Amino acid sequence: MKVVILIVSSLVCCITVIPRSALQAAEPTNPLIVVEDLGGASALPYYEALNLLPRTGSIQHPPLPIPEAPPTISSEAQMLPVRSSQLTPGKVTRRVIEAPGLQPFFLVGDDEASHAWLRQHAASLLERQASGLVVNVETMAGLTQLRALVPDLQLWPVSGDDLADRLGLRHYPVLITATGIEQ
Repeated sequence: MKVVILIVSSLVCCITVIPRSALQAAEPTNPLIVVEDLGGASALPYYEALNLLPRTGSIQHPPLPIPEAPPTISSEAQMLPVRSSQLTPGKVTRRVIEAPGLQPFFLVGDDEASHAWLRQHAASLLERQASGLVVNVETMAGLTQLRALVPDLQLWPVSGDDLADRLGLRHYPVLITATGIEQ
């Protein structure tokens, strides 16, 4: 029994005497240490959507192209009319979202409901430094009339169909902030 204790204590002594640098040299440079695996879903699809790393053994998807404005557009008037088929004037139910860092912006159209909403909320929109997207406007005169209602805010004519899909919106006018969607 004394022999076994002597051998075990000798091994413990040898292991503690081995320099740490010798152990590190035998280890990979960046070992993966799993402390605890609680299951869950893989985050890989989120990283693949960013197209940051080359994929091996999976279906290759081309990177998403960044759309560019057509070179023939020389003025804003050529971008009109703007029509968002998925958005109409109407009531928007307030809801909470989590979008940290999102700068406030709002959606309006060239209609009486949007005109009234802009007049009512102009000071608040200016205080928040919100930018405006005009999602339904036919003419430059209509866009100019909207800009006259809130001369200190920026308004751009842009189709809102993609935003409607992504945010689950069907109506405007609406304000979108980092913490919520409200009318």
